[in-house]
Amino acid sequence: MKGVFLEDLLHVLRAFEEQELEYVLIGAAAMNLHGILRATEDADVFIRGTEDNVERLKRALRSAYDDPSIDEISSEDLLGDYPSVRYLPPDTEFFLDILVRLGEFARYEDLEWREVEFEGVRVRLATPETLHWLKKGTVRPQDRVDAEAIRWKFDLPPTND
Repeated sequence: MKGVFLEDLLHVLRAFEEQELEYVLIGAAAMNLHGILRATEDADVFIRGTEDNVERLKRALRSAYDDPSIDEISSEDLLGDYPSVRYLPPDTEFFLDILVRLGEFARYEDLEWREVEFEGVRVRLATPETLHWLKKGTVRPQDRVDAEAIRWKFDLPPTND
């Protein structure tokens, strides 16, 4: 993970840190920070599903980007029937997938994470075990490949999924 994508990611993660957003970085961006290189064009983040935290998310995004569309992100949607939003920051090389839950399968509270420092930014990073759990049983072939790469790198026990 290099170049403009990394700069954009660190820019938004720094804003998350400054606004004390309760989030966990998951997906391929998290895999990259764990040392498993995989191309991606997005950053996936789980946020704690509270009105206050959604407001912190919006403040963080406003501090990072001059974009009036941030106001369209609503706690009613994220905490209701539409628990995710895809945000494309202006003039960037990536987008954010922001999740409050994955159906009944996973919520912020279900995730194990640790805080790591990456290039001067404190990042709430999903543990390898959590990344493996999120990816191992999905129908997407790339997720299954990712789960196996995580299992192999971190010597996790095989699963029957």
